[in-house]
Amino acid sequence: MVKIIASSVRKGNVLEVDGKLYVVLTAQNFHPGKGTPVTQVDMRRIVDGVKVSERWRTTEQVERAFVEDVNFQYLYEDGEGFHFMNPETYDQVVVSEETMGEQKAYLQEGMTCILSIHEGVPLALELPRHVTLEIVETEPVVKGQTASSSYKPAILSNGLRTMVPPHIDAGTRVVIATEDNSYVERAKD
Repeated sequence: MVKIIASSVRKGNVLEVDGKLYVVLTAQNFHPGKGTPVTQVDMRRIVDGVKVSERWRTTEQVERAFVEDVNFQYLYEDGEGFHFMNPETYDQVVVSEETMGEQKAYLQEGMTCILSIHEGVPLALELPRHVTLEIVETEPVVKGQTASSSYKPAILSNGLRTMVPPHIDAGTRVVIATEDNSYVERAKD
């Protein structure tokens, strides 16, 4: 096991706490005006899927489990789960619905993702930072609305909602950040 400081814990990391493996769902560092900075971590226990919240001082040591991060290509989804293939060895693995979580909305056929594998079992998935999606529905622009200060709600081709600038209309392809589902820019393709 490798010891790391709590402030360097990121989403998708696999930690060992009290002899059990956990996948980090969210990790935030808080720096209050008074007192010690802390890291708030929401994790899912791999064995049974139970979600747990932990709070550590940012300088505390936590144990990061040895996991192999391997590039895999997304193939398809069926009743078993989500199928991925290692493009170098052509090995295929199936990732369960619980492991995928909310990230499944961003999966696109042929997309390269990083799977964290511990003893042959896929534990966590790291998506590309940005994906390109199409706007399927958005509200019309309100007259007098300025492009710099205001955003309007829009529905993406994967069914998720986001906020986009007023000049973006339905049918426009946009780049979305997978971490927080936010608009980045208009797609260049």
